[in-house]
Amino acid sequence: MRTARRDTPAPRALSARLLTGLAALIGLVVAGALLPGVAVAQSPGARAGVQSPGAQAVGLHIGGGRLLEGNGNDFVMRGVNHAHTWYPGETQSLADIKALGANSVRVVLSDGHRWSENGPEDVAAVIEQCKANRLICVLEVHDTTGYGEDAAAGTLDHAADYWIGLKDVLAGQEDYVVVNIGNEPWGNTDPAGWTEPTVAAVKKLRAAGLQHTLMVDAPNWGQDWQGVMRANARTVHDADPTGNLIFSIHMYSVFDTALEITDYLNAFVDAGLPIVVGEFGGPADQYGDPDEDTVTATAEQLGLGYLAWSWSGNTDPVLDLAIDFDPSRLSDWGERIFHGVNGIAQTSKEATVYGDGAPDDTQAPTAPGTPAVTAVTDTSVTLGWTAATDDTAVTGYDVVRLHDGTETRVASSTTTTATVSGLAAATPYTFAVYARDAAGNRSARSAAVEVTTEEGGGTPGGACAVGYRVVGEWPGGFQGEIAVRNTAGTAVGPWTLAFAFADGQTLTNMWGGTATQNAGAVSVAPASYTSTIPAGGTVTLGFTAHKGAVNTAPSAFSLNGTSCATT
Repeated sequence: MRTARRDTPAPRALSARLLTGLAALIGLVVAGALLPGVAVAQSPGARAGVQSPGAQAVGLHIGGGRLLEGNGNDFVMRGVNHAHTWYPGETQSLADIKALGANSVRVVLSDGHRWSENGPEDVAAVIEQCKANRLICVLEVHDTTGYGEDAAAGTLDHAADYWIGLKDVLAGQEDYVVVNIGNEPWGNTDPAGWTEPTVAAVKKLRAAGLQHTLMVDAPNWGQDWQGVMRANARTVHDADPTGNLIFSIHMYSVFDTALEITDYLNAFVDAGLPIVVGEFGGPADQYGDPDEDTVTATAEQLGLGYLAWSWSGNTDPVLDLAIDFDPSRLSDWGERIFHGVNGIAQTSKEATVYGDGAPDDTQAPTAPGTPAVTAVTDTSVTLGWTAATDDTAVTGYDVVRLHDGTETRVASSTTTTATVSGLAAATPYTFAVYARDAAGNRSARSAAVEVTTEEGGGTPGGACAVGYRVVGEWPGGFQGEIAVRNTAGTAVGPWTLAFAFADGQTLTNMWGGTATQNAGAVSVAPASYTSTIPAGGTVTLGFTAHKGAVNTAPSAFSLNGTSCATT
C-alpha cells in the first residue's frame, strides 16, 4: 500500500527495501522452476470448475479456484481501496466509488494496535454503507503492515482477535463481506516467517466460527518478490478446513514488466489457487514504474479481481484516484482506472446478490435536463441540470466537452451539479451531460450548453487556493495536511509555498515537499513528484510538528509570491 499517513512506513517509499527487492525479483522470472510446489498443486479439472468443499458454504466462497457468490455465480472484483480508518468523515466516498462503476471496495480498518480502533458500531456502519451502495466489502486490518521489519506493526494473531471480537457484527454478512486478515503482514526481514503465523490466524478464525471468505496478503510488503507466498500457498490454503481462502498480491514497482505480472498470476491460476490483485499502482516514482496496463489486461484475461490503490488521501498524491475525495476531479491515475482500457467502467459487473437473482438491468436512465451555467471564472465553469430518472436509481452523471465532432469526459458527479476546472481564459466551450445507473447503463446525451470563460485577471488569490487541516493531535505534537490547488489556466512549477505559524509550532517532518523554517515563517519547495501543479490540479503536503497548548492554523498562504485564497 501507499499509506495515507506518513507515520506508517510506506513500503513503496523505502529505497533500501525496494532496491533489494528489485534485485531479487529476477527469481520471479524463473519462479515456476524454482517453486514447483505451486505448479503441481492443481487437481484435475480445477480450471474447469470442480468445486472445493467450501463451495457449500454460505455466501461468497471459493470453488474451482474462483471466488463465487452464494448462488455459484463467478464474482470478479473491480474496485478500489478506501482509507476509512484515517478519514472516517469521508462517508460519501463509497457512494462516489460506486457511481464510477466499481463493484467492490477494500476498506482500511485498524484493530487498535497502531491507530484508533474501528469499533463494532463503526464497522457495522461501513458494511451497511457498502450494502446500500451495492458494493462487495473487503475489510482489512492495516496495523500488521510490514511486521518483522517495522517495529510499530502488529501481529496477525492480534488481528485475528480483532475479527473474532467483531463476530457478531460480521455474522450474516457472508454474502457481502470478505475478511482480509491483515494488510501486508510481513516486511522484508525473514519473510519465510510469514507462513506459520498466517496458518495460525486462519485456523484461529475458523475455530472461532467465522465462515466468511478470508483474504491473505503476501509478505515483502505485499509484493512477494522472494516468492514465499507463491511457494507456500498450498500449505496456507490447506490450513482452511472450509477451503474459502483467497490470496492477495500487491503490485507496485516490483512488478514493472509484463513477464513478472503474467508469470505470477498464471502460477496461481494454473495451480487452481484463487488470487486477487488486492492493491496496485500505476504512476511511476523513483523506485520504478508499475505496469498497470498488464495488471488490468491480465486480470481481465484470467477473470481475476483487482482493487486499485487508492481513492484519496495519500501522502504521495500521485496515487490519489480522486483529488481531495472529489469524484469530479479524477487524477490521470483515476481516469486510467475508472475509464481506461480494461478499467472499472469497462469490465465491472455488479454482484448478483444485489439483484436477488433478477435479470440484469438493461434499461438506461432518461437524459438529464439541459445544463445551465451557474458560475463562470477565467478557468472554471459550474453547471447544474435537472435530474434524470431510472427504473432503479441514477447513481451518477458524466459531463462531457463537445469539440470538433468529438466528446471528452471532463467531470463526474453524484449530484446534479459539477464544476469543470482547468479551462483556458476567454475561451468558448460546449458541454453536455450523461446519466448512469448502478448497472452501468448510460442515458442519451443531454442538450448542450455553450459558455465562454472570463478574461484572465491575475488578481491576488486568483491563481491558487490552499486548504489546511489538522489530521490528528497528541500531547506536544500534531499531524497536518496542506492541499495546494492551482486555479490558473496554466501549470505552475517549480513553486514555493510560504506561510507562518503564530503559536511557536515547529515542523519535524514533511512529505510531498521540503520545508525550511525561520522562527514561525515556513517556506516549502516541492518534491520531485509534486514539482508541477497542473492547471486546475492539486498537490497535497503532509507534515508532523511540535506544538504547545495553542495550535492556531496559519491565516495566509502565498504561492510564488502570490497570495492564495484559503478554503
